Amino acid sequence: MLGPTVVTSLFIVGSAFKEAATSKGPSAQPITSAPGQRGVIPHWDLQSSSLVEKDLARVSEPGHDTSAWYRIGTSRCTIMGCLLAAGIYNDTDLWYSDNLSKFDARQFSVPWVYRNEFSLAAKDGQHFMLETHGITSRADIFLNGKQVALHKCQAGSYGGHTYDITSLVEDDNALVINAHPADFNYDLVQGFVDWNPPPPDNGSGVWRDIAVKQTGPVSMGRVSVSIDMEPPVEKSPAKVIVRAMAQNLEDHAVQLKVKSTVTGPSGYGELSSCQDAVVNFGPGESQPVEIAHMIDKPRVWWPKQWGEQPLYETKMTFMVDSKVSDVSRQSFGIRTVTSKVNGHNDTMFTVNGHPFQVIGGGYTADQFFRWDRERFLAIAKYSLDMGLNTIRLEGMMEHPELYETADELGIMIIAGWVCCSKWEAWKHNHDLQLDPVPYWVENDYQTANASMMHEAAMLQPHPSVMAFLVGSDSWPNDRATRIYVDALRNAHWQTPIIASAARRGYPEILGPSGMKMDGPYDWVPPNYWFDTEPSKDRLGAAFGFGSELGAGVGTPELGSLRKFLSQGDMNDLWARPDKDLFHMSSNRSSFRNRKIYNQALFQRYGPPKSLDDYLLKAQMMDYEATRAQHEGYSSRWNANRPATGTIYWMLNNAWPGLHWNLFDSYMHPAGSYFGTKMGCRIEHVAYDYVDQTVWLINHSLVQRGKRKIVVELIDLDGNILSTQSFHARTQANTAERAGKVSKVSKVSNVGFLRLILFDEQGVTVSRNVYWLSNSIDALSWKNSTWYHTPVSEFADLTALSSMKTATVTLRPSCSSSGSGDSAQKSQLLELENQSSTPAFFIRLNLVDEAGVDVNPVQWSDNYVTLWPNEKLQLLVGYSDMEVEGGKVTISGGNIKPSEILLGGCNK
Repeated sequence: MLGPTVVTSLFIVGSAFKEAATSKGPSAQPITSAPGQRGVIPHWDLQSSSLVEKDLARVSEPGHDTSAWYRIGTSRCTIMGCLLAAGIYNDTDLWYSDNLSKFDARQFSVPWVYRNEFSLAAKDGQHFMLETHGITSRADIFLNGKQVALHKCQAGSYGGHTYDITSLVEDDNALVINAHPADFNYDLVQGFVDWNPPPPDNGSGVWRDIAVKQTGPVSMGRVSVSIDMEPPVEKSPAKVIVRAMAQNLEDHAVQLKVKSTVTGPSGYGELSSCQDAVVNFGPGESQPVEIAHMIDKPRVWWPKQWGEQPLYETKMTFMVDSKVSDVSRQSFGIRTVTSKVNGHNDTMFTVNGHPFQVIGGGYTADQFFRWDRERFLAIAKYSLDMGLNTIRLEGMMEHPELYETADELGIMIIAGWVCCSKWEAWKHNHDLQLDPVPYWVENDYQTANASMMHEAAMLQPHPSVMAFLVGSDSWPNDRATRIYVDALRNAHWQTPIIASAARRGYPEILGPSGMKMDGPYDWVPPNYWFDTEPSKDRLGAAFGFGSELGAGVGTPELGSLRKFLSQGDMNDLWARPDKDLFHMSSNRSSFRNRKIYNQALFQRYGPPKSLDDYLLKAQMMDYEATRAQHEGYSSRWNANRPATGTIYWMLNNAWPGLHWNLFDSYMHPAGSYFGTKMGCRIEHVAYDYVDQTVWLINHSLVQRGKRKIVVELIDLDGNILSTQSFHARTQANTAERAGKVSKVSKVSNVGFLRLILFDEQGVTVSRNVYWLSNSIDALSWKNSTWYHTPVSEFADLTALSSMKTATVTLRPSCSSSGSGDSAQKSQLLELENQSSTPAFFIRLNLVDEAGVDVNPVQWSDNYVTLWPNEKLQLLVGYSDMEVEGGKVTISGGNIKPSEILLGGCNK
């Protein structure tokens, strides 16, 4: 064993005949030059196997002619990702209207061949390893005319392996990867279930980096870092145990000197600890090595909302005969994560000893599995800006950079396998809609073992990783469970291992998951989340741990819709409300149309008169929906049956989608984003639609003390119906009722409710406005399905469309300042309602000089409602454009559209 992967020395003799041909040739610079170095194959030549000679051993000989192949300038890409990178296709065209449904995917029914020539400084005493990290769906590997791996072994999107290629390497080398076609349903690969249509190639290809590693006589596997500390972590020393598997690659005994250092966080660069050890190895022997360090006063890593994210670095060096044999560096954070199933059979997490309510979203990769670190950085920053603290990865484990980014930013990660496919082809899973059902055979268990060992080792050191779900909709059988658990524990996994994301069953060795997967996935009204009794009938309402749920919203605004829908497609949104829409979900999905959503929109807000009217009402629906879900769960944190976690389904889309997102695929935030941001504020006041009470919510660990809540209810003309003040003391990490709103019954049609939370100094901490009908939506719980609870009578909000016009102004403020991020600009704006009428649902949008949306963008608040003559200051942060020439457009429910130039200010 080498770390988590088997070091395989397997090559099959090929033809000795060398074709006289030309190729691009290897790079003159060796991709590694010293022990401990790892060189990634930087680019590829790519071609369909139907156009390549059948003897791939010959193709893997240096000098083979690839002049007719595609030149791919990236190190990792699926076949479609490669062809997109090479400019053969472009996603703008593929994603427009229903173009993707017309794509001829027959070219991907055969393997495709990746080829690269590279240089090495091959010399005696040095060893070389070929490292794969998963190739979809499986691959044959050839190097310098010899076969290194068979596709039976190199299988699965996550099947990482290390192959000893020392006897094969030369100064000039040629590597060939023959990537076989994938089937999401029948292979152990990553897939999108019904979230969106599959890519034409089903994600086949070299989607993760392939690398060559150089070592001396003893090689080092992946480094793991274990943390041992007692609560309270703020006052406890930390024992840090650094481990790695060592393998003697020689045919004689060697003595290994191991040196391990731990260096303090950036800015605190002192050497925290340095330890040595000596280990003797017999010929070819492998054994683990570990070194313990004591950190007396550690700087603890926290989720972003609770503190800082200091990262330590460990460096482990192997020395043989006073020469470096191998070396590895690994960053880590000092923190603890635990979970337990409470008396209600609900999972509850703790981080650093403190109860941690999970508030997150379900992530998906790009439809073509293209990784973009800057894009994920923007996604993670959006998540934190909304107040989320967790991202769930269902079978989308991506790349090491994802976890590095999460570590740096302080957002927690729940990883795990995907549902509804080969991954869950168990005899006990009667929900798998595949014919025939691809029950696992022996090779599948081997692939699963390699996959779990690889992912466990990759994820283990990262402080952001808080759990691994070995099942999603279904739990694994006993044999697979044992494989998963053993692999995780062998990687020194310290965070929870959970059987599945549902409560349908569990393997004995793990016990109940404590998570529910009872929906909804389509639209439900705001009061759904607060209607929690009796809990046996209330499915996704705010109690327990909802592993994936939401009202199915996420409607893009017009600037984004125009990028991927034709005019006819956009008209269908409102003129044909029951039509199946290509950009909803896959054709196998129950969510191919917006019928349930549109019925509610038409009934509650009135039939739309135009596309603009439809989109305005859709944003109102989306804002209501996401705010209510997050406020419902946040307010029930300390209930008798607490709401321990909620994962909104979904965080983002793999392509330009029409639902299931908190921001669209162009990174434009809209109603679902700002509703979430309002509902997840770290200190907050929320309205309970069911019992008409006000909740005081505190997600922080340090904020406490006296608070004042001012409550005001007005009608659509601005007449005051009631005014109240509640005084309370807020406690850290709690939620409690603060009082009951009076005279809600006095609302004749629709009223506005404003809640403002003030701290002890009178500073506004949270401001929250609701639009309320004189009756709430009536839910038919007894007719619920797994994805939806019907409404028997809808709330009437149609009066919002007949409000008097309000006059609002927007002015740049002279007190604008930078955000502290050199790459981020910001501008303070003052929004004012100059009318005696409320200004409802004001949408501000930052555009460039040409009127194109600026993305990503961060607003302190948006989609706001102003009281008569009320002023509100808003901060907008952005990048990639200068202030000069930029504009902010203003639109809303009862205001006339306008715009202002950004920059400058009126004193």
